[in-house]
Amino acid sequence: MHLSSGTNATAATTTRLRTGDSKCPQSGMCVTCLDGCPGFCEIARSAVRGKELLYPKPFGKTTSAGQKKYPVDYSHLNIMGTAVGAVGIEPDPDKAIFPAVDLKTSLGANGDLHLDFPVVVPAMGSTDVAANNWDHLAAGVALAGAGILIGENVCAMDPNSEIRNGRVVYSPNMEGRVRAFQDWYNGAGFIGVQANVEDTRLGVQEYCIEKLGVEVVEIKWGQGAKDIGGEVKVNSIERALELKKRGYIVLPDPEDEVVKEAYREGALREFERHSRIGMVDWESFAERVEALRRAGAKYVFLKTGAYRPADLARAVKFASDARLDLLTVDGAGGGTGMSPWRMMNEWGMPTLYLQALLTRYCDRLAAKGAYIPPICIAGGLTLEDHMFKGFALSAPYVKAIGMARSPLAAAMVAKTVGESIKQGRVLPEYQAYGNRIERVFIMATTLKAQLGADYERLPVGAIGVYTYFARLAQGLRQFMCGARKFALEYITRDDLVALTPEAAEITGISYLMDADAAEVDRILG
Repeated sequence: MHLSSGTNATAATTTRLRTGDSKCPQSGMCVTCLDGCPGFCEIARSAVRGKELLYPKPFGKTTSAGQKKYPVDYSHLNIMGTAVGAVGIEPDPDKAIFPAVDLKTSLGANGDLHLDFPVVVPAMGSTDVAANNWDHLAAGVALAGAGILIGENVCAMDPNSEIRNGRVVYSPNMEGRVRAFQDWYNGAGFIGVQANVEDTRLGVQEYCIEKLGVEVVEIKWGQGAKDIGGEVKVNSIERALELKKRGYIVLPDPEDEVVKEAYREGALREFERHSRIGMVDWESFAERVEALRRAGAKYVFLKTGAYRPADLARAVKFASDARLDLLTVDGAGGGTGMSPWRMMNEWGMPTLYLQALLTRYCDRLAAKGAYIPPICIAGGLTLEDHMFKGFALSAPYVKAIGMARSPLAAAMVAKTVGESIKQGRVLPEYQAYGNRIERVFIMATTLKAQLGADYERLPVGAIGVYTYFARLAQGLRQFMCGARKFALEYITRDDLVALTPEAAEITGISYLMDADAAEVDRILG
């Protein structure tokens, strides 16, 4: 099976091969490496620019996710429908119609954190691509009644933050992010704040609870994105010095005289800001959860990544024992592109495999009568079929689907399209629809009627996020109606079949040719 992930050339790092598709399958190098080549591939560019080639380009302006094709993924599962009955609604053809499907969900240990649309946008932190599109993204999520989390390092990266005695007391950037959601909050959904090692030391979550009215906080296992991450680059030595002073690992060391000289010469153009990796143990974890609750957090979440199976088991057990309000499990293959490119492709548990193990672990605890926290599954899930499969594969535990890169893409594209229209220039792709936002964006008129005078101050990218979610909602309702499941709580594992024996073995979902065997025998006598 071909598992290549563009070993030595990829659009993510703006590299290519001189010989095109003619390459060595393992190394990814050109079949003939020519003396005199100026250098197009990752190896060649690394010889000149070194570690800059670790990360996708242009950093801070793009999002990236792994392009490796795994042996089994969600496309190896199919959604089953039926011609019989209806669950959650009267089996009447005039009533059991797809607009009647209920997509509301509830999180929280007490089931009192309500979402109108079952999506959580996992944390996006201090990177430029998140910061430059945050107002659009947060407003769209709020209007849809979904959830969103502010990621790591926002306060410490804010040049206007006030830090006293090692604790943040004011951050206009963080306040702006929280307000961008709260201004459009409609009674459902939430905004929360995540923290890494440096954020915890600075008291970021306590500041957000006490000063900004945030009720949701999230503990993050690991550092950055994926297993480790450069996360942020800065092109000013003054900025690099400031970040080092605020407690970050900054590479290369901006205080080193050799580094200063390289910067003055222009050879060194950027610095990387790295966070520290966390160290997980039950005692410190339980202590942190309790500290957040004492500080006033109404809901405490945990997010874990594509770590080894034992770490997933720890996450499930710790979240159960601490009675957390949400456990987000984020598999390999997704992401917003702040990790080293090779790590995006070659590290961690792919989402399908991770979710299959997650289901087994939850089943084991549930059989003992243990509390199972609401679960959000994330990692490359972007469309309505992914959502259905995410809910069904781990039914009844999954209560929300995590999506980050795709809502951000919706915000970015809608911002570009909308701002062009405002400037009197309709992009060629949309000229057939007209020259006004209300004609080009199919949901704009709906939002205008809903918001009244407030519509005029709505960030235009929010219309795109709202419209994208509306598309997902209708698509998911159609799948659910076909399966005759009229609320999320009625979706079950047997609403899926595996298309291959290997997918069946990994997931525990029935192989297509074996599905419904007992009922078939009953029908045929």
